[in-house]
Amino acid sequence: MKTPSISTRLRHTAGLLLSTLGLAVAAPAPASDKVQAVATFSILGDLVQQIGGDRVDVTVLVAPGGDSHMFQPSPTQARRVGQAQVLFSNGLGYEPWVLRLLQSARFKGQHTVVSAGVSPLKAGGGAAPDAHGHQHGHGANDPHAWQDVARVKRYAQNIATGLCTADRTGCPVYQRNEQAYQAELDALDREIRAAWSAVPPAQRQVITSHDAFAYYGQAYGVRFLAAQGSNTGSNASVQNVAKLVRQIKAERIQALFVENISDPRLVEQIARETGTRPAGTLFSDSLTAADGPAPSYLALMRHNTHALVKAVQGR
Repeated sequence: MKTPSISTRLRHTAGLLLSTLGLAVAAPAPASDKVQAVATFSILGDLVQQIGGDRVDVTVLVAPGGDSHMFQPSPTQARRVGQAQVLFSNGLGYEPWVLRLLQSARFKGQHTVVSAGVSPLKAGGGAAPDAHGHQHGHGANDPHAWQDVARVKRYAQNIATGLCTADRTGCPVYQRNEQAYQAELDALDREIRAAWSAVPPAQRQVITSHDAFAYYGQAYGVRFLAAQGSNTGSNASVQNVAKLVRQIKAERIQALFVENISDPRLVEQIARETGTRPAGTLFSDSLTAADGPAPSYLALMRHNTHALVKAVQGR
C-alpha cells in the first residue's frame, strides 16, 4: 500500500482538529446569570474584571506566565469563545490568531478591541499612523500599549463600552466601576512619575530581552534597549547582540533584566559578555499567579517601576 504523503497527513490532521473544534463549540453554554466574557491574555483579563466586577465572568485565554506571541488555542478554549457574549482583544497586531479563532469558534458576540483610539508606536519606537496594524514584526505597530498608564485609561473606556453593549442593564455599574478604576490609574501614573523624578535622565537606561517597553519609555523618559524585536518569536541577530554588548560596555549600563515570558538565555549571554549582573525580572506581557509579585495590572506596573528605578540607581 502506498504511504500517504506528508501534505495528505497534515490535511487529515487539520480536518480532525476542525471537527473537534466544531463539536466543542456545539457544547451547551455554562449555566450562569453573569455576562460571559473572554479576554485574550492575563493583563487584559484583570482590566475587564476590574470594570465588570461581580456581573461578569471572565475567561482568560493566555494564562498568567503564558506568551501570547506563541499561543495556540485549544478546542476547550474555542468552546468558551463560542459561548461568550463579549470578547476583548488588545489589537495592534498582538494576537494574530484571534480572528481565526473567532471564525472557527463561530463567535456571535461583541468583539471589543481595547486599543481602539490609542495612538500607537511603530515597532522600534517611532510614531505610527494607524491603531490597527495587522503584522507583528519590523515596520508594524508596537502592541504593548498597556505599558503606558495613560493609554490604559483608553483601554478602560473601551472595556466599559464593550460591556455596556453586551449588557445594557448593567451599564451603570460598568460606568461607575470604570470611573473608580480611572482614579486608581491616575494615582498610579503620579506614583510612577514621582519614582523616576529622583533619577537623572541620562541615567535612565535599561536592557531587556525583547522590545516590550517602548510605551513605558516614552511615557516616563526611560531608554530601553533590546536585542529582540517586539515579538518573542523573533530571533536576535548576532550583529544586534554584538552592537548591544559594545553599547553596554561603552555607556556602562547597569540595568539588565530578564522578562517573565522570555527565554533568559539571551540576557544571560549578554550578561556574560559584558560582566553585567542581571538586576531581576520584569513583567511585560503577562501577570503572575495570585501569590506572585504581579497578580494585577496595578501591581505589575508598581513592581516594574520599583525594580527599574532601583537598578538604574545601582542599588
